[in-house]
Amino acid sequence: MAKKRDIEISPHEDGGWQVKRQGAKRASSKHDRKSDADSAARPMARRDKVELVIKGKDGRIQDKDSFGNDPHPPKDKKH
Repeated sequence: MAKKRDIEISPHEDGGWQVKRQGAKRASSKHDRKSDADSAARPMARRDKVELVIKGKDGRIQDKDSFGNDPHPPKDKKH
């Protein structure tokens, strides 16, 4: 089975925000507000157990959320 690709929120070339699988040519959906794109992308990432990559207007990564097998999970500090 092929590995599912991560989901990305990024600026759309025609304005607004797009939800797109990494490596895809077309967006899964387009939204006027970044918050609307986030609301659409999170359930997809959770369902597919992939990482959600959120980019800013400049195209740089602002945040990531992992909904699957995180290869680098946070290390809890034991007191």
